Amino acid sequence: MTPSLRPYCCAALLACALPALAQSSITVMGGVDAFVGSMKNSGDPDRTTVLGSGGMTTSWFGFRGREELGDGLYAEFYLTGFFQVDTGTSGRFAGDNLFSRDANVALVGRLGRLQLGRASAPSFLPNILFNPFGDSFTFSPLVLHSYVPTGPFGARTWASTDAGDSGWSNQIVYTTPSFGGLRAGLHYQAGEQAGNTNRNNVAISAMYDKGPLALTAFAHRVRVSNPNGGQAIVDPTRSPVNYAALDEQRAWFVGATYDLKRIKLYGTWQRTVNDAAGTEALRDLTVSVGFTLPAGPGAVLFDVADTRRSGSLFGAQRTRRTGSLGYDYRMSKRTDLYAVAMRDRITTLPSAMSYGIGMRHAF
Repeated sequence: MTPSLRPYCCAALLACALPALAQSSITVMGGVDAFVGSMKNSGDPDRTTVLGSGGMTTSWFGFRGREELGDGLYAEFYLTGFFQVDTGTSGRFAGDNLFSRDANVALVGRLGRLQLGRASAPSFLPNILFNPFGDSFTFSPLVLHSYVPTGPFGARTWASTDAGDSGWSNQIVYTTPSFGGLRAGLHYQAGEQAGNTNRNNVAISAMYDKGPLALTAFAHRVRVSNPNGGQAIVDPTRSPVNYAALDEQRAWFVGATYDLKRIKLYGTWQRTVNDAAGTEALRDLTVSVGFTLPAGPGAVLFDVADTRRSGSLFGAQRTRRTGSLGYDYRMSKRTDLYAVAMRDRITTLPSAMSYGIGMRHAF
């Protein structure tokens, strides 16, 4: 090619490429959260001083891609995973999958969104959006009760109320378009067990958000564990309570928030019923209430969750009550500092306090 023609050829190639580039995009995103704390749950024999990861948000990273297909239709994908800031370890815990947060592809258009792959469980958004501490798996009372067991692995003092993890693998999700602020979702997780097509997870969810009022609800039936199958759906503990025997859970959840500007109120209610070999064995009722109160450049956060547990597997009714009080100081739109104190109490066990101060940055 002669030197005199090169600028014109390059300009022509760039002009051809620009429309294609304008129709697609890839975004790198995530969040880094670390805290210093003194941690002890009710029933723990000793207190632990930690430099921990994910005080207010589990640290994560990932990629989002989107391509315009025309006529209001586009394709998108999410590949996101968790990591631990204190050690640099991948995942939420040992053995967690690389992209355990999201690994999915979807078509989105005027008729709604159809998604295939691993993504949030139907219980996840209702839990984190309808409590003042958001997706804190360390200090949010509601999230702790829903997803985080206490005590050592295989010998829990308390198992989580929600079966099947906060994310579902092998999942098909259809989400409707918004109708005046209301969206609904249908969720199906294939169990992928040969000869046992009835071993799967199914759910329906709904979210309404318009003006100062937000509402949510979901109902699920869980028979498959996560992030991988073939495990106990709640917890592998067999003694002193045989949680590993539970093989099906049915749950019903409703939540609401109302923003009064001077204060935002939160409330949730959930009932879970767990079966073992076809017989009801464990029943939980969880209620949470809380608020956020703007104060200076940040907000005061308060939440309390109460779970009442009963059933033939568990024996006499026991209660767990957890309350957290914190302050979230906004340094910018992407960076904040926080301080939290949390009290935890399980019936017949001594109460315990945890404290933490930390920093969170989103990118």
